[in-house]
Amino acid sequence: MLYLLDYGAGNVRSLANSINKLGFEFKWVQHPDDIQKADKLIFPGVGAFGSAMTSLRNNGFAEPLKQYIASGKPYMGICVGMQCLFEGSAEDPSQPGLGVVPGVIGKFSANDSMGRKSVPQMGWNTAEVVKTRSDGGDEDAVKYGFPPRDAKDSSHYYFVHSFRAGFDASKHSDWALTTTQYGSEVFVSSVQKGNVFATQFHPEKSGRAGLELLRAWLSRDGTLAPAKERLLLSPEDIARPAAQDGLTKRIVACLDVRSNDDGDLVVTKGESYDVREKEEPQQDNAASSSAPQGGKRQVRNLGKPVDLALRYYLEGADEITFLNITSFRSCALQDQPMLSLLELAASKIFVPLTIGGGIKDSVDPDGTPRPAKEVADAYFRAGADKVSIGSEAVYAVEELYQRAKENGQGDEANPLNFKDACLTGKTGIETISKGYGAQAVVVSFDPRRVYLQDGEEVPEAHRTCLVEGVKGSEDEGKRWWYRCTVKGGREDRDVDVVQLARGVQRLGAGEVLLNSIDRDGSNKGFDRQLVELIRRSVDIPVIASSGAGTAQHFSDVFTPLEGETSSVEAALAAGIFHRKECTIQEVKDHLLSKGFKIRSEAVGEGAGAISTQ
Repeated sequence: MLYLLDYGAGNVRSLANSINKLGFEFKWVQHPDDIQKADKLIFPGVGAFGSAMTSLRNNGFAEPLKQYIASGKPYMGICVGMQCLFEGSAEDPSQPGLGVVPGVIGKFSANDSMGRKSVPQMGWNTAEVVKTRSDGGDEDAVKYGFPPRDAKDSSHYYFVHSFRAGFDASKHSDWALTTTQYGSEVFVSSVQKGNVFATQFHPEKSGRAGLELLRAWLSRDGTLAPAKERLLLSPEDIARPAAQDGLTKRIVACLDVRSNDDGDLVVTKGESYDVREKEEPQQDNAASSSAPQGGKRQVRNLGKPVDLALRYYLEGADEITFLNITSFRSCALQDQPMLSLLELAASKIFVPLTIGGGIKDSVDPDGTPRPAKEVADAYFRAGADKVSIGSEAVYAVEELYQRAKENGQGDEANPLNFKDACLTGKTGIETISKGYGAQAVVVSFDPRRVYLQDGEEVPEAHRTCLVEGVKGSEDEGKRWWYRCTVKGGREDRDVDVVQLARGVQRLGAGEVLLNSIDRDGSNKGFDRQLVELIRRSVDIPVIASSGAGTAQHFSDVFTPLEGETSSVEAALAAGIFHRKECTIQEVKDHLLSKGFKIRSEAVGEGAGAISTQ
């Protein structure tokens, strides 16, 4: 019997859904004694190393887990489930690991010899097989579901982590099955020795490539017979970085979800943030067809959320984002339709899912307080991989600045330099990041331009946010800065986007979803000056959003500006995909023709035939 170890953090539902989809059964480990009952055991990890090890020990799982591994029965670890095998991690030096694999997990460096790279690594990358067997058998990697080294096309797997096991030949030659390069850093992306197999990436979120890997491991009766193993490359060659890493550009499909006037959840799309249909001209004194009842315009309905999301997954979307833009915001944990939607989507879609809306400290109608992390817990358990926080992040950064100003606890101009004393540890960003890792927290920005008149100076606090129009563009001769808004753009705040970006990174966010009120629905392309302003201000990944109208707009935003070595990691679109004005496959075909690295899988129905370019 296969058992899954759920230590109480992160999205384990997706792995359970993947196993069910592949036709296998499993049981949950509910007591330490269950570990010894298992014939096979998977430890899926989504979260922070310290939280995972603390939970294992507090629940009495740590020693039985070590005994299980020593027994020789098959073990598979995923992400933190791999990192916990090591002796320890820089993420929490106070917590020792299980000590099965030698070495200590370190953190990626944002200062890279190949140029700037974002931390965490978030996206799709390759895994290079580095070990084989000397008994005449096939490569271990093939038996564990990886393609052969001489395969024509590379498979891509989904990584989302700030910490990694840098390849060390003296410690990892017997353990490393595959390595992956991010920037100039080469790290161990999977380990295998005897009965132990573990991956840094998430197979359950890696589309068909990941499902095939899971199928291969689940289908094995036992472990590989003992045999002397050897590296396919010299340790020096393994550790030597290539000229470029394998990280792809991500295409994210976004679905704005809300209840219509009949109470049904629908996908909508705002025009200047207005999600209701425009009034039609009245003819012959008849009421407008879009306002059949008392002149009330209907919510724009572009489809059913799960059906539309499934279409994008099958077309090859790298991530799916659901933003709950209005419904149940005062009582998110009673938002059963949204939780049910997420559960259903997670059972059919095997790429990362982000959910936003209502993730804030709140009080139920009966007076029960609900911390933001409790809301996030529910979304993660329902199938989310990341949560998106909007207005609450702006308020948190305002308070962060105020505390620093009152107490003189850092560089007021740059919150990245704020001392730890400026942090309360109580904001939603901080609590969720501590429990699940920075990679689980996305902050959604809704800025708008504030134009300056001739001779007018930008307020001193926002000087780092000053932008001038590009010569030859429609903005030539104009100057402006970017003010942040809350409540879906309905209220301005005295915080600029640079302040917000640096503030949320200091609080512990792992990614920025950068919208633009000025470009939303314009089909003019992404606001490249806004995108570059934020990309240069923080070390975390940035998703460009708002304004995409053609495939060319995606290659534009991914092309580094003169003097730069990189651009944003991902770009998001909604309306053009909903209305089929441009498909995900068309975007990817275009990017491929321009020389960008992409994950070129389009998943078929059923078990999932993939056409790989």
